[in-house]
Amino acid sequence: MQALTRLFIFGTLLFGFTAFAQDSVRTNNSEGSKVRNIDGVAVVVNTGYVTRKEIDDRIAVIQKQGGKLPDADTLRKSVTERIIIEKIQLQEAQMEGITVSDKELDRIIAELAAKNKISVAEFRAKVVAAGSTYERYKQMLRDDVVMARFREREVESKIKISDAEIDNYIAEGMRSRASVGTSRSASTGNSSGVEEIDVAQIYVPVDSNAGVGEQADARKKAEAIYKEARGDIDFMQLGALVNKENPKIKFQELGYRTPDRLPQLFYEAVKNIGGGQLASSVIKSPAGYHVLKVLDRRTPMPSNAEAPAQVPEQQGQNTPQNITITQTMARHILLRNRPGLVDADAERRLQGYRDQVRAKTADFAELAKKYSEDGSAENGGLLGWMSPGDLVPEFEQAMNRLQIGEISNPVKSEFGWHLIQVVDRRDAQLTIEKQREFARAAIRERKFDQAYQDWIRQLRDGATVKVINMDDAAPATR
Repeated sequence: MQALTRLFIFGTLLFGFTAFAQDSVRTNNSEGSKVRNIDGVAVVVNTGYVTRKEIDDRIAVIQKQGGKLPDADTLRKSVTERIIIEKIQLQEAQMEGITVSDKELDRIIAELAAKNKISVAEFRAKVVAAGSTYERYKQMLRDDVVMARFREREVESKIKISDAEIDNYIAEGMRSRASVGTSRSASTGNSSGVEEIDVAQIYVPVDSNAGVGEQADARKKAEAIYKEARGDIDFMQLGALVNKENPKIKFQELGYRTPDRLPQLFYEAVKNIGGGQLASSVIKSPAGYHVLKVLDRRTPMPSNAEAPAQVPEQQGQNTPQNITITQTMARHILLRNRPGLVDADAERRLQGYRDQVRAKTADFAELAKKYSEDGSAENGGLLGWMSPGDLVPEFEQAMNRLQIGEISNPVKSEFGWHLIQVVDRRDAQLTIEKQREFARAAIRERKFDQAYQDWIRQLRDGATVKVINMDDAAPATR
């Protein structure tokens, strides 16, 4: 089922740039003799073959996608090997009786069309417009489903993950976090354990690209708050007062955190400050101006002489219930890969939306509602609270580099092109169930990569492959 889910995701993009990537010889149909006469056979694979035109078509698709490519000879060899592997998988699947009926294929196509919010007739028209025949596309999709089912049966279904492996994975993660915290605490001069700092902030937001006047007003307001905070007033009460006067100004107690869990900018500002003291000045970040106060500092781990008596407590702190993760609330605008949309156009459009938002001539949420090609569009592109690992790596890495309120440059993923805005962040306790779910998924992914490569190697070694001529491009069709 996991393999088919990935297939459906791939299918939403499929007709955009690969509908014509495979020649009909992929199925060794009744037209095979004509293809051999015109295109020439490049490689014989068991009882099947790969034509030079198949290789040419696949290379053309890759070149059309852009990006840095190897030299022509290396690219041709790589593409040929990929097609050979596909042929072997299809032949093996056929011998195992794995098939996809016409009814199943029609249902899959209907689902792909629905995911793209178009009718089947429109879907078919897009396939033809991309340069393929609809029947060729259906056969290509049928082959992809067959290979996915074969792979799922031969590889994914055989991956076993024990409870002990999950426990060890979680324990390794906790040891890694502990080592990071210890190395960071050493820089504070506390060699007996991990120091925790309770920091509070009053925050005046302002866009990093705002005009000079707006920036000056925000800083002036932050300086005024800082001056008041130096008096006898309770810091959190002051935060509540200024928030009441201006709801855009936020206040927050971050709670006890080890240095590695504080924003680096904050930690540098408070690392040499005692409890009850303000940072030496107002802190400027890309998101605005921050007035920081250290409410307290503590070192939960006692000195070495007392450590043995505290071992049970420390072990309790390492239980899964105590693992804290940072969740991010973000919104995005997605432009899906599709016929007629090249990378340069997608980047240009998203950069234009970004410029509008930064110039305050448009609202990100409204642009998402109008232009985003994702199910989140009706909610202004809002994705909800995302935990580490919930999003594709390209998206998550770009999102994690953003400050609250900041907008990314256009980001490309397997789904298309994204424009990302971080709305908020929070710390959340990761439940045992969620931890084990993450651990199981990570272990499965790691095991699958190795198992898949071993499986492919075995298939390839067991096949009879004879290279006839793959160096030359196929002659033009006469």
